[in-house]
Amino acid sequence: MKLSTITCALLGLASEVAATALTYKLVANEKACFFATTKKQNEKIAFYFAVQSGGSFDIDYEVTGPDGNVIMDGQKERQGDFVFTGKQIGDYKFCFNNEMSTFAEKFVDFELAVEDEARVTIPSKQGSSPEQTSALEESLFKISMQLSTVTRNQKYFRTRENRNFSTVRSTEKRIVNFSVIQILLVIAMGALQVFIVRFFFQGARKGYV
Repeated sequence: MKLSTITCALLGLASEVAATALTYKLVANEKACFFATTKKQNEKIAFYFAVQSGGSFDIDYEVTGPDGNVIMDGQKERQGDFVFTGKQIGDYKFCFNNEMSTFAEKFVDFELAVEDEARVTIPSKQGSSPEQTSALEESLFKISMQLSTVTRNQKYFRTRENRNFSTVRSTEKRIVNFSVIQILLVIAMGALQVFIVRFFFQGARKGYV
């Protein structure tokens, strides 16, 4: 019975949050917009993004409300994690702008979540006191907050891993390109030395003749 009560509470918590997590590829000179819809006033809207690869790992972003007013924006940001209150009902627009890049394409991880602040009431068990139910509610919300912290840490470490991997891959390409250029220069210098030596020997033979 206790297990079913906790399960109902967790399902109630999950039903209060609508979230979307995506990875999007922005090509050069592209602007992409995504939307989150609120059905009630004063719902909490969470917005997270991180540039995983491409260019200098930065992007321009802009958040616009249903009335067309800009709520927040930024230029050349690597990542962001914001929570704001949607005071109006409607579609909130989240745009990423890569028009500053002439050839670099970028991969952006982002998440949009709309959350209702209203707490879900846990069904009380017969014979249980209100204090026990309240303590169970607080424990569940603490677990929810800790899970949210773990999720944010995972996103942070994933972003660092992807950026480091992208840096290593870029360094490998530069090393390979430098090695190829160095080999070609050595071959060219050897061929030039052979040509110069042959030229001197041919000139000496003509002098003896």
